[in-house]
Amino acid sequence: MKLSEITAEPKLVEVVIDDVDTIKEFGEPLTFHTWDRQPMDVFLRLANVDQKNTGELINIVKTLILDEKGKAILNDKNMLPINILMKAVTKVTEQLGK
Repeated sequence: MKLSEITAEPKLVEVVIDDVDTIKEFGEPLTFHTWDRQPMDVFLRLANVDQKNTGELINIVKTLILDEKGKAILNDKNMLPINILMKAVTKVTEQLGK
């Protein structure tokens, strides 16, 4: 099979954070969206980010956690609680691995 046969435009997919602690805290699962395929530059930036450079990690994450229209939900004024942010990053990373 040729690689060109499995290429496609990215699609928004729903991601659910539904672990016991999140449901206990918020009373229901939390949902957000991300692209099922990421541009190579985003993927490489994420793969190569230095753990000490949290600013760069946050900048990358801002492009990955989206609303149902594909718009970034994180910005300079709106951030998630750190425990939920880490769960969202984990979910996106899992999605990228599929």
